[in-house]
This record gives sequence, C-alpha cells and structure tokens, in this order.
Amino acid sequence: MEFVDRTEETVRLREVLEGEKSSFAVVYGRRRLGKSTLIKRVLSEKDVYFLADRSEASHQRILLAKVVAQVLPDFDKITYPDWETLFEAINYRAERRFTLCLDEFPYIVDQSPELPSVLQRLLDGKTLKYNVVVCGSSQNMMYGLVLDSTAPLYGRADVILKLTPIRLPYLQEALGFTGVETVEEYAVWGGVPRYWELREGRRSLADALWHNVLSVGGTLYEEPVKLFQDDVKDVVKTSTIMSYIGTGANRLSEIASRCGEPVTNMSRPLKKLIDLGFLEKEVPFGADEKSGKKTLYKIADSFMAFYYQFVVPNRSFIELGRRLPVEQALEGHFHEYVSGWWERLCRDAVTGNVVGEVLYGKARRWWGTVVGEDKRMEQVEFDVVAESLDGRCLLVGECKWTNGEDGKSLTAELVRKASKLPFAKGRTIVPVLFLKHEPQNNMGNALLPDNVLQLLR
Repeated sequence: MEFVDRTEETVRLREVLEGEKSSFAVVYGRRRLGKSTLIKRVLSEKDVYFLADRSEASHQRILLAKVVAQVLPDFDKITYPDWETLFEAINYRAERRFTLCLDEFPYIVDQSPELPSVLQRLLDGKTLKYNVVVCGSSQNMMYGLVLDSTAPLYGRADVILKLTPIRLPYLQEALGFTGVETVEEYAVWGGVPRYWELREGRRSLADALWHNVLSVGGTLYEEPVKLFQDDVKDVVKTSTIMSYIGTGANRLSEIASRCGEPVTNMSRPLKKLIDLGFLEKEVPFGADEKSGKKTLYKIADSFMAFYYQFVVPNRSFIELGRRLPVEQALEGHFHEYVSGWWERLCRDAVTGNVVGEVLYGKARRWWGTVVGEDKRMEQVEFDVVAESLDGRCLLVGECKWTNGEDGKSLTAELVRKASKLPFAKGRTIVPVLFLKHEPQNNMGNALLPDNVLQLLR
C-alpha cells in the first residue's frame, strides 16, 4: 500500500532536521499508526535508524554501535560502558550533521532509567553535532519522559509529533473503494495504516476479517491486549471495561455495576482510556460536557468497537473453529454496527464545515423529551444537531444506512420533531438526510457517502 496522508507531519519533521542547528524531535502514538514509516521516509542513507528491543542495556549499546558503524566506520570496535560515553563518542567522531533515531525509546529507558537525564545534559550543552529523534508506542512513557513538566527532557524538543489515526478519505484513496465500501471498511479498520495493509492483501472484507481477526491464528486476534500492554498496568480490568462498553453498557452507573465496583472507582480507569484514545464521552447537543447526568461512554476506535462487539462475545466459538455462530452474529448485527459509525462520520463531516453555504460548529447527537403545542410529551432523538456559527440556523440530521428511503417523509418527520426542540425557537431549521443511497422523492437535502467523504477532506 502506498504511503498516504501524514503530509503535515512529514513537512514539520523534515524542516526541523534540516534546520541550521542540531535538533531534538519526538514522535509518539499508539502502535500500527506508521510512526517508523514516517521517520524512515524523512531519514536518508547517511542517517542512523536504531530499533530498540527489550534486551539489557549493555546489549542495546552493542547493537546501536553496530548500526552507527554504518556511517562511522569501526565505531563498533569499542565497548561503551554507559550511554553518555557512547553518545559523546558519536559526537567526537561526527564530521558532518546527521540524524540518530532511537525507535521504541521506552524499551531502552526501561533498562536504563538514567538515559533521559543523560540526553538532557547533552542537549543542554548545545554541543551536539547530530540530530536526535526518539520514537515510542507507549503513550504513557513518552508523555512521562518528554511532556510531563517534571520530566528531564521537558521543554527540550524542537518538535513533538503525536500521530493519530488517518482520516477516512485516505482509506478510499489508498484502497480504491466506493463511498459505501469505504464507510463499511472504516467501521472495521478505522484509521490505522497497518490494518489497511492487512486488508489490502485479501479479496474481500469478509475474507480479511476471517483471516486476520476472526481466527485464532489471525494477526489481529489479540490486538487490543497488545495495545493495552504498552500503556496500562491492569490489562484484564481494562479489557473487561471495554467489553462491557462495547456490548452496550454506556452509562457510568451501568459500567460500575457490571464491573462490581463503586462508581467512584471507575473515574480513573475511564479517564485513562479516554486519554489513550480508546474511549470517548458523549453528551447531548447543548449539554454541559462536565455534567455526568447524561454522559455516555463509547469506544472511540472502530476496530476496538468491532472487536469487543463481535470477537470477544464469540471467542469460544472462534477458539473451536465454529464459524456458523460467528457468521450469524455478523449477519444479524453488522449492518446496525456500521450504521452507528455512519452517524459518527456524518457528525464529523458537519463539524466546522460549510453545508448548504452555512458554516456550522460542533455537531452532536441529541436525545430527550420534548413537549408539543398539544402539551403531549414525546421522546425524540436526532442523529446530528449543529448550530451555525452566527446562531441563525440549526441543522438537524437523520442518518440511515438502509435502502429504499423516502426523502419526503423522512424530511417531514425531521422538521416535525425539530420544531418541538426548546433551543430551535427563533432559528431556521435546516433538515439534512445522510443516506446510504439516493432516496425516493429526493427533496434535495440528502447527503450520500461520497458527499460525506468530500466534507471530511
């Protein structure tokens, strides 16, 4: 698969490394996002790239010296007793500026806790003749080593790049899917380039799922556990929380009840998962984000969501090689599952974008009770609600991932419900349909997958 996106990150990293003085760069983010690939694209043959492992410090220095010897001949002929001696030796031998990249930096620090302080002294001395790039997948450790105000390397970096999942349109660009296919594929693989590579090698989505995810020998069969091992101490508890949320326990009280814990014990692990990008909090449009009364917890990553909805509950069948129960689960619920991610993509597409010549702010869902002119109470829900930045318009949207929709009736029902919203008074209601296919009786207000993909660019 061709390298896609990461344009801004590539430019920023290259500018720093090609600057007038030696620099210190930090690249981090969860596994599989293409951190190493990004760095290698920026480095030249005259630079040094070292991928650390979990071996002892003395062995790591021997391995690094062998790599450095490719640009500084015979550098590995000497045994270096500590990291400061090794880095000073590189500086002494360097006749030109090059870049030294230490990938999986936390692995080295795990065996050599003194290393950040060593680098701090070297950087503060302003005498280094080479650039230093550190990279790591443990978000916790990278934050603690570089971004925490008490860390030795805090404030020393010339650039800090946190890689996040790649945006949806690039999946279509990379693999050549239709708009509908792109949404369905994204609902499984999310924005993780490595997952896209695994998908690319199979003939269909179903084939890729059975080969990579829904089989014991699949590359991604134990993926969440591997991700959690980088950043959480209690992998079992973390996976349990994700399982409950993935199967419908979205309120704090529900999650705590299923975990057999008091509500007060859940705040820290939930915040941790939010900080790592695995969970997100959802509140209705217009509600205070700090208020917990209507807060829902959702899995923020689509691969994780798929895994905890379809893999974990069916693990026993997968372990036994029984495909039929898993196939039935997919056949019965996959369509609904994709629909939920279609809603999220539609909200993202509206947020901060121009829709129908109007610029809108943050789009959210809204659910609650409304009272009509006849004083009757009604429970309603809107998939998309967004206010124009000038406050004059209120976009209300209905998302459908089905066939044969009637645009006229859907629009009429949307306007009827929206007219009862307390915050709609005095604003122009803009009804928008987000549909899988062109509807019957199209009122000119339908956005299809290709339209949403264009907005997401």
